[in-house]
Amino acid sequence: MDRLTSMQIFVRVVEKGGFSAAAEEAGISPTMVGKHVRQLEEQLGVRLLNRTTRRQSLTEIGHLYFERCKQALQEIEAADASVKEMQLLPRGVLRVTAPATFGGLMLTAVVRAYLERYPDVELDLSLNDRVVDMVEEGFEVALRIGALPDSTLIARPLQPYRSMVCASPEYLARCGTPRTPQELIGHNCLSFVHGNRYNRWEFAMDGVRQEVEVHGNFRANNGLALRTAALNGIGIVMQPEALLRDEVAAGRLQRLLIDYELAHRPMHIVVASNRKMTPKLQSFIEFVVEHFGRDGEALTQPH
Repeated sequence: MDRLTSMQIFVRVVEKGGFSAAAEEAGISPTMVGKHVRQLEEQLGVRLLNRTTRRQSLTEIGHLYFERCKQALQEIEAADASVKEMQLLPRGVLRVTAPATFGGLMLTAVVRAYLERYPDVELDLSLNDRVVDMVEEGFEVALRIGALPDSTLIARPLQPYRSMVCASPEYLARCGTPRTPQELIGHNCLSFVHGNRYNRWEFAMDGVRQEVEVHGNFRANNGLALRTAALNGIGIVMQPEALLRDEVAAGRLQRLLIDYELAHRPMHIVVASNRKMTPKLQSFIEFVVEHFGRDGEALTQPH
């Protein structure tokens, strides 16, 4: 017999005042009620009830066990209720991973609105430019920049991640202003390190695409470091608009090659295909799409 069921039957016997009343409420026979109580006594090695032909009464240790059983069963009911509630409303800790620049500047800027809308959710945001293993590292949702390889992830497309090319007025006064992508070859270009690919910048004009292999004496795996280097006149930087636009507006950086289209990188919000779509996860996905996505696009398997 299941011990938890036996505890529930024992509590019913005490509260209802006898085996018959407990049996009627539980929908079982009085004989089965007796078996449940005897099993508990055998497992505990004590007598819980004093039985007579007319009534049952708790022993001293039976009274203590009854109170503890009630407390334990109430905790179990509360745990079950909390799980059911979490299945209905966004609640609990949500672990999210995102690229450093996008997460630190753009995602974090709108997080307050999400937390105000869903006050019972706690966001645990990890910023990292490497592609993390979501299942292995325990993340429920990730934002990814760049083409998605074939995988077991399901993805929802967001707005493309747009970049711009800039340099400080001091650098341009010292080294000149490039007018075409090819002229970048003669300049000190500050590159973002991502794996082995860090020195190829892509441009397009009138549908014609070109790739330029740039060089420089400074590179980093962090956009903020590259922006700071550009502000200090070290060289030319290509980074996301979100990272550079305020500096351009303030005149601390000057936008270059504005007649050319830079290669926009696709961006997605992704979840593992075996991840249950809980209210907290669904609400976060919809919130991100609301702020950074395209209307009317559902989660799809990447090809």
